[in-house]
Amino acid sequence: MADALRTFRASDGYAFYVRHYPAAGAARGRLVFVHGIRSHGGWYARGCAAFAAAGFDVHFLDRRGAGLNTAARGDAPSFRRLLDDVAEYVQSLRAEKAWMPVVLAGISWGGKLAAALSYRRPGLLDGVALLCPGLVPRIAPPFATRARIALARLARPWKFFPIPLNEPDLFTADPDWQQYVAADPHGLREATARFLFASFGLDIYLRRAVKRVRVPTLLMLAEHDRVIDNARTRLYAGGFGPPVELIDYPGAHHTLEFESADHPWVGDLVKWMERRLGV
Repeated sequence: MADALRTFRASDGYAFYVRHYPAAGAARGRLVFVHGIRSHGGWYARGCAAFAAAGFDVHFLDRRGAGLNTAARGDAPSFRRLLDDVAEYVQSLRAEKAWMPVVLAGISWGGKLAAALSYRRPGLLDGVALLCPGLVPRIAPPFATRARIALARLARPWKFFPIPLNEPDLFTADPDWQQYVAADPHGLREATARFLFASFGLDIYLRRAVKRVRVPTLLMLAEHDRVIDNARTRLYAGGFGPPVELIDYPGAHHTLEFESADHPWVGDLVKWMERRLGV
């Protein structure tokens, strides 16, 4: 199914873009995606179309200040505002069809939002899928840069700093996809001190949130992920309330969407939703 671009206005007035892939036939459930710090919804068109073909109503949110959103580029007031953006969108879907289950899928940095939302808005979600989530990253700004971010957040919160994920081979080993990432005009390469400090704050918030994840959760990891620490991520997710189902993908890299077209990750997520949600 082709995507339809729409906007959603959050309660503070910010309007962000959403790609909607209507389900083929009667929808069995809703799948809402949130992307990583560097990426956006445009990276994931193939997977979203496959989920829609499998009977799911798919919504991919471009985070405020990222992707197609040019207002306040690379910025966010706080991590709670980012969580509320997602929550308000999901609530709008619930208002339309309260009976339809909603799974929130967090990719890379977006996995932090997906894991934290169950704490901020209990009962809002029916399931969480974490795709190579940035809960325990391998890559972070050096200490001196983190110190400058902390100082700038107080004196010059709008000051930009590079996002340390600008090498395309961190995401994929496929040369064509690497070229796509390098040439992508909508990928975020810098963020404000305020946004990066909010990301640090979200890490602290997650320490409280981890045991309050009460919904079925699927964790999907790639063997050759150079962005996140798989071993420590497994341990981290082991602290969630219910047991977490884990799927490891041998030979895969950080962005599962950039694996071969016949890679099983889409089918595995569909099977998990069918099994755990009865859709």
